[in-house]
Amino acid sequence: MSDLTLKVLTREDMLFQGKVQVVSSTNDKGKFDVLGRHANFITLIKDKLTIRDVQGEVKEINLKNGVMRVFGGNVDVYLGLK
Repeated sequence: MSDLTLKVLTREDMLFQGKVQVVSSTNDKGKFDVLGRHANFITLIKDKLTIRDVQGEVKEINLKNGVMRVFGGNVDVYLGLK
């Protein structure tokens, strides 16, 4: 499985930056996972972001709303946008 490079940003701070195995969240269609070699896409996300890093540790970030962009093995998440 290929690792992903994840950045999670707010207007004020970078909450996470690093290599991960899986990023999970929820959009209007339901829960979804992003794994290595995932297709490129952009979606609005809600509720929470779950991160499984390369050591297998799971981190959760609660959120109201955000945007996730997956492109070429990179996942950028922007939280707290109005």
